[in-house]
Amino acid sequence: MNLCKIIMTVSKSSPYLGLILTKHLHIGVVGAAFEKGQSKKGTSLGPKVIRDSSVLKNLKDLGHQIEDFGDLTESNAQIDKVTHSKVKNWHEVASYNKSVSDKVFQICQSNRKVLTLGGDHSIGAGTVHGHLTAYPDSCVIWVDAHADINTVKSTPSGNMHGMPLSFVLKELQDEPSSPEWNWVKNRLSAKNLAFIGLRDVDPKERKIINELGICSLSMEEVDLMGIKEAVQFTLNMIDPLHRRPLHVSFDVDALDPVEAPSTGTTVRGGLRLREGMTLLETVNTTGRLSALDIVEVNPAIGNSEQVGQTVEAARRLVLAAFGNNRQGNS
Repeated sequence: MNLCKIIMTVSKSSPYLGLILTKHLHIGVVGAAFEKGQSKKGTSLGPKVIRDSSVLKNLKDLGHQIEDFGDLTESNAQIDKVTHSKVKNWHEVASYNKSVSDKVFQICQSNRKVLTLGGDHSIGAGTVHGHLTAYPDSCVIWVDAHADINTVKSTPSGNMHGMPLSFVLKELQDEPSSPEWNWVKNRLSAKNLAFIGLRDVDPKERKIINELGICSLSMEEVDLMGIKEAVQFTLNMIDPLHRRPLHVSFDVDALDPVEAPSTGTTVRGGLRLREGMTLLETVNTTGRLSALDIVEVNPAIGNSEQVGQTVEAARRLVLAAFGNNRQGNS
């Protein structure tokens, strides 16, 4: 049984009750302008519209040093191709994720925090792998309405934005890797992964989560616990000694569509924006946030007001993760 179903309280002496950390950071920004992990056009424009929100200037105003590495382009490298009849754009997703992984690793090696702007969530395989390559003991918090842990065998849609975790989890590597994915050398242990905000999980994904004992907080648990306690509980589960680097991969569809309507797979009943911000502020207080992904903003969905609202939500999430204080910054 999932431990997150059993233990629903967090010690009042939790180390995650501190003030928001606003120390000056070196942050490397990369755009993962990719949309072939799903079928809706426009997601590749996510990095541009998020940058256009002035978020990088806002981060500089907080005192951070920002290096923008631009957007990654798709590779034209030729490797042996394996065709999977159920899976769409298998080769393209694998190739692009290798580029993402290499760039994330490079940024980590330069002693910078990593901010990856998506793009669809298939790029999470690359961000997690690159971060793990630099910090093998890191933990991942996957904030999403969906679990994104389908395998080649279990995927009902063939869309690879619903599969990235299956490529980087140690416990799911029961078959020889295909040539496109043989660059994946460093993988995440299920005990170092947690989900927050789930509310649309495929039956076979739920089976994987339960069998591997992955910490999984649906919106039901978040509602029962409150968002701050839910995050504190998650951190205690995946990082009980409070010393591992943390990677948060945040799909904006974790937010309720009222908050972020311009995304491809909306599900009612999600996090409010203030809860998403509190989640990231709480992770910030640990002082160990090392990588952040913000993905699935799609400016081709909805009217201009809805697009603006979604982009503004993404901007506020980024600032919350990197020390913006809602009480005001000194």
